[in-house]
Amino acid sequence: MTHEEQRIWLIEQLLAERSDASDVKIPADEQEQKNLLRGLMNIRMPEPVSDEFLRVQDEYLTAENKAEGEVRLEDLSPVESDERIYLWQGDMSRLAVDAVVNPANSGFTGCYQWLHSCLDNILGSKAGIELRLYCNDIIEKQGYPEPTGQAKITPAFNLPAKHIIHTVGPIVQHRLTKQNEEDLASCYRSILKLADENSLSSVAFCCISTGVFMFPNERAAEIAVKTVKDYLDATGSGIKVIFNVFKDIDYLFYKNLLK
Repeated sequence: MTHEEQRIWLIEQLLAERSDASDVKIPADEQEQKNLLRGLMNIRMPEPVSDEFLRVQDEYLTAENKAEGEVRLEDLSPVESDERIYLWQGDMSRLAVDAVVNPANSGFTGCYQWLHSCLDNILGSKAGIELRLYCNDIIEKQGYPEPTGQAKITPAFNLPAKHIIHTVGPIVQHRLTKQNEEDLASCYRSILKLADENSLSSVAFCCISTGVFMFPNERAAEIAVKTVKDYLDATGSGIKVIFNVFKDIDYLFYKNLLK
């Protein structure tokens, strides 16, 4: 199959699984096809899928992700104040590092909203259906929702990164509390500890708990930088840390903190 034929075949397979999709027509426009495929992946429950589907999906997503351009650690420069730390503004799904951080929810199987713009949704879409199946297996064996402030590691499947480290950040309601701040710091420590335990050399952090979890961006950046530096200093860890931001305002906060 050509790349386009793979996309259409994957859409057809996902539509065939659904009893509510008999009248859905595959659009002719390429971007609309990509949106339809991603949306169907977003809302698909973690149910078994054929080996043939995974083979075609993996070939398709790997090609799609490579076409967007991989960004390696050696393509970046550390901040002047600390050679262990990097600041990069861009799409985390492009980073070819040992691990990228996913801001998960307590359900742990990803974002089920159609084409939602959260990082959990984007990473899940580009990693592929295997990620949701893998995370569902973790949560079923665990027997309870993922607690706030902890971390778990999974393969990154079709992303250029080797692993994804998932963490559930605190949700700020009405006002920021001391517990919120302690929980956010726990996320960063848990991720770094897990990275060291798995002999990872590089980790890219997103802005955990900002966005829909409503943690104030500037305070979140302050906690992130302090917690990471304290951990690296206390443990002597050789992990290279990338603070990966997407918004201009977050870039300014981290740039000022890392002077």
